[in-house]
Amino acid sequence: MRPSGRQIDEMRPISIETDVTRHAEGSCLIKCGDTHVLCTASIDERVPPFLKNSGLGWVTAEYGMLPRATHTRMRREAKNGQSGRTQEIQRLIGRSLRAGVDRVALGERQIVIDCDVIQADGGTRCASITGGWVALKLAVNKLMKAGDVISDPLVDPVAAISCGIFAGQAVLDLDYPEDSEAGVDGNFVMTGKQLIEVQMSAEGATYSRDQMNALLDLAEKGVAELEALQRAATA
Repeated sequence: MRPSGRQIDEMRPISIETDVTRHAEGSCLIKCGDTHVLCTASIDERVPPFLKNSGLGWVTAEYGMLPRATHTRMRREAKNGQSGRTQEIQRLIGRSLRAGVDRVALGERQIVIDCDVIQADGGTRCASITGGWVALKLAVNKLMKAGDVISDPLVDPVAAISCGIFAGQAVLDLDYPEDSEAGVDGNFVMTGKQLIEVQMSAEGATYSRDQMNALLDLAEKGVAELEALQRAATA
């Protein structure tokens, strides 16, 4: 039995509210159970120096957790004093979203995705990727409406979900009580049924090929549900 009472293939209640900030070109508040992340997309007509005059666009991301996103207050991170975890997560978000972007069609401009965790209960990086794509799509829609981009550079949604082995069972969408006790923990980033990145580790026990396949099957189911929510939010 899962602590939440959910079925092994049941995700937490998920909602995506769009246009939650006034100034960002794209924004959403994604809620995955008690994990809440504010995602914004900012368009910059400049690209990093290494892409100047290349004709290629760029998507990058920054990630952070507010001090009381967790049970006890964390110290606020300065950009130059970010933890290794924070840097790893924002690099993951950036490269995951770029995998779903036609950078030629985007044109020589940069879109920065900011993911700020308001409340954490497991799966913050997955929620950030899923919500980050929604914010990115809304920003791209504005570029297309203005005629600055001719064809949609976002071919398919990019979404992410966690799966793991908890109490000997493969389960979908780990919350914090499960994540902290899971024998195997994995994050799956996908576009459709194509894999972008898989992060899996044996936290308390090794795992078999069959168990890995079971987790992948759960991830495909979860990502399909997330992508339907993403499409509805950005329609």
